[in-house]
Amino acid sequence: MAQIDRVLRSNIKLRHLQLMVALDQFRHLGRTAEFLSVSQPAVSKMLTEVENMFDLVLFDRSTRGTEPTTSGQAIVRFARSVLAEYERTRDEIAAVASGAAGRTRVGSMVVAMPVLLAGAVKLLKQRSAQATVLVEEGDLTHLLPKLRLGELDLFVGRLEPGYAAPDLVTEALFNEPMVAVVKRGHALTRKKKPGWSDLASMPCVLPPPWASLRVKIEQTFYRHGLNPPADIVETSSFLALTTFVKERDAAGFLARSVGLHFQKEGLLAVLPIEVPIELPPIGLITLRGRRLTPSSEQLMDCLRLSAQSSQRLGKIMA
Repeated sequence: MAQIDRVLRSNIKLRHLQLMVALDQFRHLGRTAEFLSVSQPAVSKMLTEVENMFDLVLFDRSTRGTEPTTSGQAIVRFARSVLAEYERTRDEIAAVASGAAGRTRVGSMVVAMPVLLAGAVKLLKQRSAQATVLVEEGDLTHLLPKLRLGELDLFVGRLEPGYAAPDLVTEALFNEPMVAVVKRGHALTRKKKPGWSDLASMPCVLPPPWASLRVKIEQTFYRHGLNPPADIVETSSFLALTTFVKERDAAGFLARSVGLHFQKEGLLAVLPIEVPIELPPIGLITLRGRRLTPSSEQLMDCLRLSAQSSQRLGKIMA
């Protein structure tokens, strides 16, 4: 234990941490060497150097590549966290030196991207045009590990209760119901009272089977005495959803503010069909105890204002 403590506090260098993260990412000595712009023997030598420091095997080598051991996985998590904090501090100091407002990194679910986050970034830029916002799209399973490692400053999206944890601070912003959408000019937009039977008999774009929303949509079909559509495309990507809705004359399901936004833009049409699905609220997640940069705090303020605006727009257009 004392040796590991000494290595982590004094001996290990930034280049060692970069090596560990690169090896974990590429799982191959040659590709890691190419990424780091060094020779493969240099990568092998540096890995051996790190393993000797800890007196542990951190990566198993084989003809198929490299695989982190249990100890290696722990060191990789440490390396990612330190490198993320390094980048955060570097950017903050550079922003102060240049007179800019800093940089914030946000992970966003699709449900928050086109309206809530777009509105917040617009407000942030009005306050400080030089503020930089790095946006990474994904779901909770993809984004929460990055938040915990410090690779993201905050998350915005649905606050799924199954992901609640003591190390996370959540803040609900508003509840966002779902709507059914089709492409502009679709035959269903001319029908006086379209219903779930219409959706059941046409192509549909649905969330993946593991998504809670998928289960709730299918349950709604069953409650109407219908089987879910047989002709489906499964995706959690907004781009894929809009593509297949338009190209296959399909129906899809979106958060109300997103659906109304793209109806206003003339890209989609919201069907007058009630979608009685209860969903978790849209909100923010940050890591407990981590100090946020001033630009991240400003973005959170802007998200709160954007949420209020989004709610008002939804009530007007609904």
